[in-house]
Amino acid sequence: MYKLAAVFALMAGPALASGLEIAVEGEGANGTIKIDLFEDVAPKHVEQITALAAEGKYDGVVFHRVIEGFMAQTGDVQFGKQGGDMRRAGTGGSERADLPAEFSELAFDRGVVGMARSQNPNSANSQFFIMFAPGHFLNGQYTIVGKVIEGMDVVDTIKRGGGQNGAVVGQPDAMKTVTVTE
Repeated sequence: MYKLAAVFALMAGPALASGLEIAVEGEGANGTIKIDLFEDVAPKHVEQITALAAEGKYDGVVFHRVIEGFMAQTGDVQFGKQGGDMRRAGTGGSERADLPAEFSELAFDRGVVGMARSQNPNSANSQFFIMFAPGHFLNGQYTIVGKVIEGMDVVDTIKRGGGQNGAVVGQPDAMKTVTVTE
């Protein structure tokens, strides 16, 4: 009976919610983006990105791939730091293991945050992207980890890249600091 009461007490209590607060600086965007993370939808991915954020790994990482009308990608903690060789930005990850896909029924709408990966669905690591507009062709193909709840005006001003791959020329905007929130 005690175990059952404990289970009901946990269910009645407030769920632990986590998020990210990203301070962005650059030629385009300057401000704060707040993201609600969906730990119930993608628990392994949320655990990985919050651990990286708590360790300060995302601080100073640039938005290396930004495609008008599509998305802004960041999170390469290996090669995407400000002041680094931007030709390699977007090709790295972190020292942590790649993650198995956690696909869901959620849709890639404006403000949704998804995990970047290679052709292998189980290769997401540290990189993520924020949608400027709906991209439903990504549904069920990439893991959704959260949604912007404040600061889409900041997202909308992130310095755009050029060409088909959206590589940012010159100095890309960067995540100055990334803080885990509850």
